[in-house]
Amino acid sequence: MHDWRIDLKHDPIPPFLSSDDQALVYFVKRDLLGEATGPVDRLWQSPGAQKILEKQLPDGSWPRTGEKKHPAINHALIETWKNFRYLVEQYGFTRQHPQARQAAEFLFSCQTAAGDLRGMLANQYATYYTGALMSLLIQAGYQEDPRIEKGFQWLLAMRQSDGGWTIPILTHKFDRSTQYRLTSQFAEPVAPDRSKPFSHNWTGMVLRAFAVHPSYRHSEAATTGAHLLKSRFFQPDVYGSYRAASYWLRFGYPFWWNNLVAALDSISRIGVSNDDPQIQQALDWLIDHQEESGLWRVSYARPGEKEKQTPKARATKRWVSLAICRVFKRLCGRN
Repeated sequence: MHDWRIDLKHDPIPPFLSSDDQALVYFVKRDLLGEATGPVDRLWQSPGAQKILEKQLPDGSWPRTGEKKHPAINHALIETWKNFRYLVEQYGFTRQHPQARQAAEFLFSCQTAAGDLRGMLANQYATYYTGALMSLLIQAGYQEDPRIEKGFQWLLAMRQSDGGWTIPILTHKFDRSTQYRLTSQFAEPVAPDRSKPFSHNWTGMVLRAFAVHPSYRHSEAATTGAHLLKSRFFQPDVYGSYRAASYWLRFGYPFWWNNLVAALDSISRIGVSNDDPQIQQALDWLIDHQEESGLWRVSYARPGEKEKQTPKARATKRWVSLAICRVFKRLCGRN
């Protein structure tokens, strides 16, 4: 087995292991070092996880703080997405935990008869959030649930003619007031103009569901989507929302929007080879931008921008760096 760390300028393991974040150290030892770490449920009682669980409502959702300006938008769905990401991706929660199961059932309660998870854009189709939410549910142990299969069938039916995805409403040239009305009030969903090109931002979020599923990651749709996604590395999107190329270099963890690290995470799971020139270009960029500490910055979108030094910012930097190392191990640690 090739040691993936040889390709890096600095060893990232020491700064990980010096962290007092038990969840981070657990995943570093398990995913990067291959050590026996015991069952993941040891993390479920950690203070960070318990702080999130304390605010969960009886129906499995989380409450919104602040004014609800658009009553047609499902604010409980948005807040549950925000919190469920941390439980699943940083603390390894699965359906075996009763509160994770409650959260999953709340998310599934937002699934329509067609198969999509709706409410983020009022009654408009939200392909990107459907894929991203499904990825969390799959990681939580629902990969064989018929509701997940229904979601996949809906996503497959919502592809653009080129095989990628976008936000259907963005494929139409609505003026700002019309788009605002359609996405903030209850209105009939707008079908996509399938002749329009895919969006790499929203394809990236959809692909997360395919990437974490044991069967769908090997599908034609996943392979096509992965090749489309990598073809747009470092380029601006074709649609107005998150168009700037700099969004590729704004990282975060748990994943939310598409960026270079999140995209590579999905692509490396789907199985594109690191011999691919576009993949190698992305890996070379990450190698060139690794800091002497062994970690990576959270954002490179504004050269020379000073990093935040809050505890939350430092923690995010370590988790982003872990995600990058997972990519290198998948792509460069093969025989």
